[in-house]
Amino acid sequence: DIENRKKFEMKPANIPKELPYLPGNVFTDPYKTKFNKGHVFDKKSGSQTESVKILEEKVDPELLKSMREGAPVNLEGVPPRPEEAEHEGIPKRPPKWLKHDKQALRFFAYFQEPVHESGIENFRVRKCVMFYYLDDDTLHIIEPRVENSGIPQGVFLKRHKVPKAGGDIYTYNDLNIGVNVDVYGRVFRIVDSDEFTRKFYADMGVTLKEAEEYPADLFGDHRIMSKTKIPPPDIAESKEYVEKKLNGGRFNKGLQQFLENDRKVLSFDIVWDDSSYDGGLKFYKMDFFLADNTAEVREVREQNNGKDPYPKMLKRGKLPKEPVLTHCPGMKMKKDEHYEPADFTLGTKIKIFSRDCLLYDCDDYTKKWYKDNLKIEMVPIQLAKPRPLLKYQQAPPYLGYGTVEDSMASVKALVLKPPKKDVQRIFKNDLHILRYECKLVSSNPDDETRKFILSFYCGDDTIQIYEIADRNSGRVGGKFMDRNKHVNPVNGSYYNEKDMLIGQMLILGGYKFRLVKCDEYTEKYFEANPEVFKEASIDYVIEKIKSQGKGFKTVEEYAKDLMGKMDKNKDGYLSFDEFCAGLKALGIIITYQEEHTLMRRFDANQDNKISLQEFIDALTAPPQQHPYLQQDLSLSLIHISEPTRRYAISYAVFCLKKKN
Repeated sequence: DIENRKKFEMKPANIPKELPYLPGNVFTDPYKTKFNKGHVFDKKSGSQTESVKILEEKVDPELLKSMREGAPVNLEGVPPRPEEAEHEGIPKRPPKWLKHDKQALRFFAYFQEPVHESGIENFRVRKCVMFYYLDDDTLHIIEPRVENSGIPQGVFLKRHKVPKAGGDIYTYNDLNIGVNVDVYGRVFRIVDSDEFTRKFYADMGVTLKEAEEYPADLFGDHRIMSKTKIPPPDIAESKEYVEKKLNGGRFNKGLQQFLENDRKVLSFDIVWDDSSYDGGLKFYKMDFFLADNTAEVREVREQNNGKDPYPKMLKRGKLPKEPVLTHCPGMKMKKDEHYEPADFTLGTKIKIFSRDCLLYDCDDYTKKWYKDNLKIEMVPIQLAKPRPLLKYQQAPPYLGYGTVEDSMASVKALVLKPPKKDVQRIFKNDLHILRYECKLVSSNPDDETRKFILSFYCGDDTIQIYEIADRNSGRVGGKFMDRNKHVNPVNGSYYNEKDMLIGQMLILGGYKFRLVKCDEYTEKYFEANPEVFKEASIDYVIEKIKSQGKGFKTVEEYAKDLMGKMDKNKDGYLSFDEFCAGLKALGIIITYQEEHTLMRRFDANQDNKISLQEFIDALTAPPQQHPYLQQDLSLSLIHISEPTRRYAISYAVFCLKKKN
């Protein structure tokens, strides 16, 4: 870059002589970025100074070394330095008008003006301010205006050069504290100066004298005395006598306390345990005013507390320790004793008109005041955390429009959102439909012969009922109740698959239905889910019967004793009704579903009889796995699409198949 710059850099001395030095024949420097003009003068610390950057010269170390040693170096070939300075127009010392520009010395002075034909004063002291400008040696005197003085004041002497008595003009060397300055026949006495003036004289090597006092102004003192009204002693005493005779003029005892403690307030946090019907812990703020020993109690408001706002529990006034309550204030015969600051310490209880209030905290100013004045350390009391006030808004009753979930959506949020569905459960259990034969429980004899088919859909817990009508019965068969969810009135929740056991009573739409029996698919579904349907598991029922034989050594002894008590004719068989009655007689209570489970296991030929030997073998045999789990099965995936069902969705179903 430096080489390229040298190529393009052209100065007038490098231009060929053939070309005239005219605009267009001179090339500008493309690398030049600064186009500012240099200046000589600069301002530092409020004064105009000369910039010496232009006068700086490069220092040759060898030349300085030779000059110090006395052996000059060889300066052959170096042109001699011109005798005249390169910058003759730049003065080495700045002139006065430049060096002291905008600088002025300020003195405080006065002169005496004679006053004739006055018994109060012979002369009047008039205070002035004297300015001396250093840049042109001019003097300027002004007199500050005094309100209602009656004297024309302001500019006393315009700015100009003031001559002395000898003919010369005044300079700063002629001015000093304690010096009389004669200005056109009027003598001014300088008594003081400002800080800049003292610093300037100190820089010049001159020390100013100490400041003087202004002479006494007799007229000003007389005006002050004239405005002060001092009654004569005899008049003051007679006035005090008359005021006290008329029950007035009492000495203000609390004036000193008010002047010392005005606007000083001690602030305490207090709590009152209200034992009334709508009481509880009520918090207040007590302010004690030190100016007159009065107190004020304000309530600490809480939002949404359900109470009417009362700004003050007690208005400002003296707080009595044991108030004397009378019908009229004039009937009081005993003076009240009032609380003072020494009576308030954290952790103590005070009585506010029969209310016991606990002082438990105060602000920082109160703590500091007690520590500085009474030497008491105020330590806050930790209150027990109050029990949170939880309010539950009872949901409005269901009106019957739509579902309960849709109605609750409008209660919980302003923006309605559809209730969320358990999609995983729908995918898992939508194909499982439990079907039962049920009977209508009614006091009408005609309803005893009616038969119904109840379908329970495990995917969404909905129930649908169809009626089977016999021919020539006078009833129309078909759909009896649409598919819908129903609430169990016992626990208030919807019926689920755990409630679908044989013998259960269901209340659906105001009708009572009892589940009598179920189809084979439902039986297998029960057996495949023993953790949900315990009463449908034969192992659970057997263990329930075996739990009553803890007094026997072996299960075989318990089974033989059990059968011996139930089999009266010793033929080895029992009717199912006798078997269930015998279990109940022995204290073994089983439900309808458990009876059905036992019948399904031990009544294989459907003759309503149980083989005792088979029952004994079942009691003594260890629990077995489900028959489906004992087979050699394989897993296969089946894709099912059913757009015509209630939920138009597709299924990915895993099925178990027996291996060949």
